[in-house]
Amino acid sequence: MFNRVSAIVLFVQDFPACLTFYRDTLGLPVAQLEAKFVAFKMQDQDFALQELGQSAEMVGVDVSAFEPLSGKLVRSILCADVDDVDAIYATLSAKGVPFTRPPLTQPWGYRVVYFNDPEGNLWELRQSV
Repeated sequence: MFNRVSAIVLFVQDFPACLTFYRDTLGLPVAQLEAKFVAFKMQDQDFALQELGQSAEMVGVDVSAFEPLSGKLVRSILCADVDDVDAIYATLSAKGVPFTRPPLTQPWGYRVVYFNDPEGNLWELRQSV
């Protein structure tokens, strides 16, 4: 059956703004860049952004298929392991990344911090404690 999630592709409306955020603000190294698609190097995880219209065309649906049901957008959280949550928080805060709160240690054994990308996708950066 399924072994693991091998890739994450975010479908984004404002591709240039998201590209700038992930590449320049967060500093993710680019592995592949096209007009409406970018893949980033993240060890053994494929992570990419693709413009919404191109995404709809790729999967063979009308772009309206990606509109939220009943007017509410379903959200998820993307989690990334890091070496030092506090250092990354300080660096990215200085670059204007919109964190939802300062770092905190959770009872489940991780020090975490949360932020949103330009389109509202929620990220958790976590460090095992």
